[in-house]
Amino acid sequence: MKQFLNIRYVTICCIVFIFMACGAGKIVTTTPKVINLALVADADANKYVNLDYGIRLNIKDGRSNTKVLQKYDASAIHVPQVTVNPEVMSFIPESVRRYMRTMGFNLDADVSTDYMLTMVLKEFNVNYLSGIGWSATVQFNIEAYDQNRTLVYPNVLVAGRANRSGSANDFTLATQTLNTAYANALRDVDWDRIAFFLKKASSPKLEKNKQVTGDGNTALESTVIRWFVESAPRGADVYTRVVSSTSEVKSTNQNFVGSTPYESTETFDIKGLTFNNSGNVQIEVICEKAGYVTQRRRFNLRQVIEQKEISTKFNLIKEE
Repeated sequence: MKQFLNIRYVTICCIVFIFMACGAGKIVTTTPKVINLALVADADANKYVNLDYGIRLNIKDGRSNTKVLQKYDASAIHVPQVTVNPEVMSFIPESVRRYMRTMGFNLDADVSTDYMLTMVLKEFNVNYLSGIGWSATVQFNIEAYDQNRTLVYPNVLVAGRANRSGSANDFTLATQTLNTAYANALRDVDWDRIAFFLKKASSPKLEKNKQVTGDGNTALESTVIRWFVESAPRGADVYTRVVSSTSEVKSTNQNFVGSTPYESTETFDIKGLTFNNSGNVQIEVICEKAGYVTQRRRFNLRQVIEQKEISTKFNLIKEE
């Protein structure tokens, strides 16, 4: 009898020890629950079909906790084991590309001119809290770079959240909650702003700080300027040069363009020029003819851009 009581005492102690261990951390159940990831967001079809440049995706996993189910207080002694189908970092790149293609973005068009969209996944989880139900959070940090990998869209946090009340054992509801949060995160992205950089503006005023790089991707480089330089007498040589008082644009030596009457239509190819700094840049026109005094005139580029014309006449004076 005494031996039986000792055995019973040891058994009870073991049970108490197990419960004490459970107090330090929940036991994970062995039967996994499956959350089937799906893109349930409705993208605006063909909204961005007329963009001038393509874009590439770079999606990274920046989560500090990669568990999909992180909080679960429906049970004091166990937390369900959860798997996702497909894997998170397989599902997200494929679904984002599909979402963007539906909107009309041209993905992977030309490596030399494509912009780069970087998305860093910060959170992707669903939780169950008593009295609240299922809640899910999806967050990304987003940046966009131009063809020269210059940051044009600063680091922005986008987030999607969703909540559903229901049973703690209803993992179909958990799936719906997480998929809805992901859809809300995609809707939180400022796609209009990203698309803005992929299209040439109709006027340099609409992209005041966009620099001319020589790649033809600015409104300035699409602005056609009419040149007409006349002289009396005719037959004088015409030279031009850039005179800059801003560090963004370099001054140049004079360049021969033709003889009077000189008439042409040209676009801008002045590296570093923007609409905002054009007021600090001038075009100098030089007129030379043997036996006559050389004459020079300067034209402010801001005025040239607005008028879309450089027109002048030199009345040459004979050298004495």
